[in-house]
Amino acid sequence: MKFYADVHRTKKNGEGFRITYSTDGITFKHIDSLGEIPARPGDKLFMDTLPPQHTDGAIELLRRGVEVYYLRRLTLLKKMRGEHKLPKSTRGDIKVLMNIEERWFRRVTEDFLVVRRMIVAYRTMMRTHQQLLSRYSVLPEAEKEVLRPVIKSLEVQMEEMAGMIAEEAGKRYPAYNRLVDGLGIRGNIKAQEALAELITYLDPSKGFRKTSNLLGLFKPIRGRRKIYSGHLRRALQRLTVSANNTTSFQLIARMEKEVLSRVWRMYRQEALGRLAIPAQG
Repeated sequence: MKFYADVHRTKKNGEGFRITYSTDGITFKHIDSLGEIPARPGDKLFMDTLPPQHTDGAIELLRRGVEVYYLRRLTLLKKMRGEHKLPKSTRGDIKVLMNIEERWFRRVTEDFLVVRRMIVAYRTMMRTHQQLLSRYSVLPEAEKEVLRPVIKSLEVQMEEMAGMIAEEAGKRYPAYNRLVDGLGIRGNIKAQEALAELITYLDPSKGFRKTSNLLGLFKPIRGRRKIYSGHLRRALQRLTVSANNTTSFQLIARMEKEVLSRVWRMYRQEALGRLAIPAQG
């Protein structure tokens, strides 16, 4: 059986989420946790998004033998909504999900969900750190003195979180430790975190061309907006800077592509052997 779920905030700008699901697009039910979905082994759950707050519920379903998927690109919702003339509502979005091909959904694993939750927390820290540095640069010296220990404390927390991510990735992804040594970044916690982020989000069933497109390493079609994962591209840039012992000012796309190729080849080789994934171009 296939379940389709729409995850939405409980209120505007709220941090809580509510889940509405259906199997037929006619009857809809509301729940607070993914674990409440009455799915059985072999069933599939397709979602528009999977917030980190619902990681535990998703893992519960996975351990129950349920396949869990979330949409790779939320922009597809708007496009399909227009094509099928469906309203922008919870029920409308569920009906949209029912009309989207399975290939546009990402199937998740417990390894992915656990490491992704940590990565999302690290990204939040990085964003806050950048905001504080920007504010710090324009403050008078007296106010800088107040902000300086706050920034230092956050940097310590970021390093601790990066270390936790690197350790977890090493446990869950066999190719990770070999790549750390192969890229010469052992001991560079920030670079190891960036590698963990790439490993977690890369799909070993995809060819290198699609992988490089995901990170924006392609020339955009004239007149069209370049669509790619900004988070993963920035992780690749951080990793490339460390692996090449260079600076962000000297970074060029060719260097990024070379590092991505090394990561992709080793990760894919390990996945092919472990999962028996058929090779693609």
